[in-house]
Amino acid sequence: MTKQQRQQLQITLSQIANLAQVQRPVVSMWRSRSKNSADPFPVSIGTSGRQELFNAAEITDWLTATGRGNNPHAAEDAAAFASPLGQDSKDTHFAGLTALIALRCLMDMPLGGHNAEDLVDFADEYDPDNEFLFVEIENLGPNLLPLATYADLLTDASYTAAAAFEQLLGDRFRAGPAVQATTMLTAEAIELLAATAVELTAGSEQEPVFTDDGGSDFLLAVADILGEAAPATLCVGTLASESARLARRRMLVHGQTKENLHVTNQAGTVREQQVKVRLAQFPSPSFPTSDAVEVLTAIDNISLEMTHQECAVVLAPAPILSDSLLRTTQNREAEAIRSDILRSDRVRAIVRLPQGMLPSSPRQAQALWVLGPAHADVSIADRWTMVADLSGQEMTASIRADLVGDLAASMGNRDYVWAHSFRFAQIVRTRSLLANQGSLTAKLPAQEKTGRPAQAPTAQLIDAENLLESLSQSPSAPLSITLSAENRTELSPTTVDAAIKSGAVKYLPGHRLADDHVEAELSGRAQLPIIGVEEISGELPCESRKISQLVFANAYPQGRLSEPGDVIFATGAHAGAMVDEVGAAVVLYPARILRISAKNANGLLPEVLARDLSDRTGDWRQCTARRMHDGAKPALSAALAAVAAERRRLAVRLQQLDELSGLLVDGAVHGSFSVLNFGMTTEGTS
Repeated sequence: MTKQQRQQLQITLSQIANLAQVQRPVVSMWRSRSKNSADPFPVSIGTSGRQELFNAAEITDWLTATGRGNNPHAAEDAAAFASPLGQDSKDTHFAGLTALIALRCLMDMPLGGHNAEDLVDFADEYDPDNEFLFVEIENLGPNLLPLATYADLLTDASYTAAAAFEQLLGDRFRAGPAVQATTMLTAEAIELLAATAVELTAGSEQEPVFTDDGGSDFLLAVADILGEAAPATLCVGTLASESARLARRRMLVHGQTKENLHVTNQAGTVREQQVKVRLAQFPSPSFPTSDAVEVLTAIDNISLEMTHQECAVVLAPAPILSDSLLRTTQNREAEAIRSDILRSDRVRAIVRLPQGMLPSSPRQAQALWVLGPAHADVSIADRWTMVADLSGQEMTASIRADLVGDLAASMGNRDYVWAHSFRFAQIVRTRSLLANQGSLTAKLPAQEKTGRPAQAPTAQLIDAENLLESLSQSPSAPLSITLSAENRTELSPTTVDAAIKSGAVKYLPGHRLADDHVEAELSGRAQLPIIGVEEISGELPCESRKISQLVFANAYPQGRLSEPGDVIFATGAHAGAMVDEVGAAVVLYPARILRISAKNANGLLPEVLARDLSDRTGDWRQCTARRMHDGAKPALSAALAAVAAERRRLAVRLQQLDELSGLLVDGAVHGSFSVLNFGMTTEGTS
């Protein structure tokens, strides 16, 4: 930045402190103590309200001459802290400045060097339907060129257009409309909704679409979770409000830096077969009212507009979504709307969240709804909803990860939901929620689960004899592993998230398979093994579930198989990880894959990564991933493979012993057979 350009910038005492990286009182001390020195503090050139304004060039020259402050690059960074055309210009021309930064991204070149007419023409070319920036740039009038110069300076000082945009947004928030502050969520709340939205699309064969009519915080968090690899479409929706236009500009600026993300302005551009997740917050800058009837009506409209490929994650005050509605005339109307939404069978989950999610109202609890397709094959009397109450909980990374797992599981069919072990939630009949006049998340009678029928007496005897024969076989030879002492320097660990972003690890979600496609092993039929949560946790032996190769190829054309060395892991109540040594398996959602790069492993080993994931606490992306020297990998891999084989053998034997124990008890009690002296054979009763 030249001195002439800095001459066009003005700065306050508080901004000088931020620029120099010192506390605000330090600047006042500099000013008073240097008054009679050879290098006095520059004099003010005006005021804005009660704040004095200073010439930015004079300030940076003074900092350089006196060596004051802790920022040796103050001259280059001045634009990020100063303002053009007076102190109010950032606020007055906020929309225009953000539009100019977005236009600079679209042009992929600085704005300087173009006249005002050219810039307006560029705006019309990139926004012909006036959806996000044309009118904002056109309305700048005579201020267009000075602000375009400032937009260039701010972008250069901030290093990226996205950082410059966030700088303007932060300044606007601190001095902007009250609705911006009253609807701002904590980072934990934003991450919860974004992580839930991403998890709902895991296993989809199509590129997912995430949309938010009310803002862009959720979509930015989604983009951060997706990283640089997973493709997705980010859509701000169709609202024409100032907040929606700003959100489109913000997503465009951030989306320009990621090739895997497609930022669009209209929900209508979404292909019918794509999975779409809608994120919504009430109230929000685009929907500032907190009236229960209006909020529930808006949610009802979202529900009615959803197709079978869509779901939604909605956040609103708990008194509206989950708590008992007070018996007033207006609330009777709200209660009727809420009941109608519940009857639609689209509310898959209701969660009352801890207080503190809304900084402006820290004592007000928020609630979350997950909406999904209705279960057309389930009778009205048998419909269910997942409910949870996290009041009093601290939203740690571990709790958030497990809650997200519960919410994703709530989207499954009856068999899947019944098989899932929820950490926080319980499954209740929807009719119980409708009949309940209190809180929707209060303890209600849980849905009953049907047990397995008892075996026939003859089958019990046959199974018991087969198990006894198998268990009587001799154990395998002992492990042959030799160790030697070494003093090798340990490599510093990384995290799974960092490994994914560096390209050392590739993340792949599991597949959502139809229930009737999952089958047992059939002799003579070409099948692929399935690895899911049950195989990872050991509840089911590997190779026990299969899918026809032909069915997989036809029904899941975008499907992919695991490869040898893939780390397959699960989160939530059945958290764990395993290494797929063979490959060519179908990974069943919610299990996922981490694939270590063969060319750029960066010291990572599948067996070590699986162990780290199994021992983790909290968000799997932040899990510590230990690294090791390449020379030590082959021997360790072979030793761990031998240990894993022995574990599998013992696991089978332990399962057989457990099954035999149950058969002995059931058979003896039911009279199917009698147990003779230990070590003798069993005989059936006549």
